Amino acid sequence: MPQPKLATFPAIRGALKFYQIASVITGVMLLSLCAEMIIKYGFHYELFLGGSGGFLWFAPVDAFGESTGDGVNLSLGILIAHGWFYVVYLFACFRVWSLMRWGFVRFVTLALGGIVPLLSFFMEARVGREVKAYLAERLASEAAPVPEPAEGPSPSPATEGTR
Repeated sequence: MPQPKLATFPAIRGALKFYQIASVITGVMLLSLCAEMIIKYGFHYELFLGGSGGFLWFAPVDAFGESTGDGVNLSLGILIAHGWFYVVYLFACFRVWSLMRWGFVRFVTLALGGIVPLLSFFMEARVGREVKAYLAERLASEAAPVPEPAEGPSPSPATEGTR
């Protein structure tokens, strides 16, 4: 598998930072979405901002799944915000994946972080640790001096009998 070029290391660091931030935000949004889905489909309520119920309030959902509240539907807002931010998260995953030159399965695993609850937090920690270790190890190996060949008798050229 090809390795990243040394010239891309600053871009990799920037992409990793963007990925880590996007990963945490996506994880929080996904947990909020899961809580919203449990409240809506388990308890038949939606969260509203303003309207007749006050500043923050839960409005019941009717038998057809339609909300009965007025005001700003925060449950719907959480759903939309997670969907749009997941696109940003996928871009962050793609950027790190392409700069690190990983295989496609790794990209799919990164992308699942925005779909499987809590996975983005674990992936963020793991990917951050792996990328930073790789960059440090690669820089150390590139900076290490190349050993000079030992001086001494030069090897004799191969003769017909030693080939």
